[in-house]
Amino acid sequence: MHDTKERLSLLWLFAFLNYLYADVLALWAMAGSRISVKLPPWALMGSAVLMEIPIAMILLCRLLPFRANRLANIIAGCVLTLVNGFLTFVPPLAGWGRPPAFAEYLFFATIETVCTLVIIWQAWTWSGVEVRIGTLEDAVKTTA
Repeated sequence: MHDTKERLSLLWLFAFLNYLYADVLALWAMAGSRISVKLPPWALMGSAVLMEIPIAMILLCRLLPFRANRLANIIAGCVLTLVNGFLTFVPPLAGWGRPPAFAEYLFFATIETVCTLVIIWQAWTWSGVEVRIGTLEDAVKTTA
């Protein structure tokens, strides 16, 4: 796989599946505990918006032109890295809830953070040269 669009799309899919499975494990843990957690509608809507970002980026990586694609990946990667880092590490350290998160949730959060940092790096270092070469190759194929 040499195309940066493909690589970024695959990284977003990987990140999304990790977010999804970590949330499934957290829900199973909450369902098995005696603590009743009722999330307010704004929290549910916020989590829906956050999860839509990697879902949309899987598709947008393939469809957006170079400049918009690069910018969207940097912005989405930064937003999810900051939110994930804040939600995972700040509340336990600041004493805003239970002690440190479950080990498996910290495991997934670390993988997710590394993945979004790789996405940011890939987008940041992505040059337009690859795009121009790909366009030139497509033009040669259509004339041959």
